[in-house]
Amino acid sequence: MPSVALHTRSKHRLLNDVSCGACQNANCLIKRNLGILSGSNFLNNKSTLKCKKGQQFIMEGAPVNGLFFILKGTVKVFRTGINGREQIVRFAKEGEIIGHRGFGTEEYYSIGAIALQDSVLCYFSKEDLQDALLETPKFAYDLMLFYADELNRSENKVKSISQMTVRERVIDTLLYINRKFGDLKGFLNLPLSRREYADYAGTTEEQVIRVFSALKKEKLIAAQGKKIGINDIQLLKKEISEHNYFLDT
Repeated sequence: MPSVALHTRSKHRLLNDVSCGACQNANCLIKRNLGILSGSNFLNNKSTLKCKKGQQFIMEGAPVNGLFFILKGTVKVFRTGINGREQIVRFAKEGEIIGHRGFGTEEYYSIGAIALQDSVLCYFSKEDLQDALLETPKFAYDLMLFYADELNRSENKVKSISQMTVRERVIDTLLYINRKFGDLKGFLNLPLSRREYADYAGTTEEQVIRVFSALKKEKLIAAQGKKIGINDIQLLKKEISEHNYFLDT
């Protein structure tokens, strides 16, 4: 049980381990390498835990003990900035890795992670991962490609955000959520607060409210409480096309 990274043992319920062979997340790094990993103890040592909506399962600054893979649910990954301001790094869904930025390079997690909905997580210890990487070059190579892709996305995001206006950053955030989570009955399939939009876009809640108000008047989006719907995705894409909106950062 990864107790150091978690709040407390009592807040997270260990489940009977879900077999990686039964997992439906085809994009999961472990699932893709199941054939070469199945003969090792790596998979047998996995822990499966359940986090309720709003529970934090990685504490920023806690020692790095391993990696989490999302079996089911949605997660917010963030880090604390100046004056304690939260900056959302990304939103993650089924099949994605959490905590990888500290693995192998740092002793402490540089990010925190909170479940945005009831989630099920697969946990592999740092020691088991290191052994598996040394034993299986193909798995190590796939993880290297994953890190290279992550670095490329991160660099492109920094470049784009530094050149975007506040309105463009908010639009980019809407398109990112749409690309990653799709829509449900005309609304983005990830309801977020205005503060969360601001924390991802690198602006203030007041600015997000103003941009949303302008986009609604222009009939580019619709809003119903926390729910946001995109009415004309092509016009939104066109507005920030020079910043490569299609990059799924």
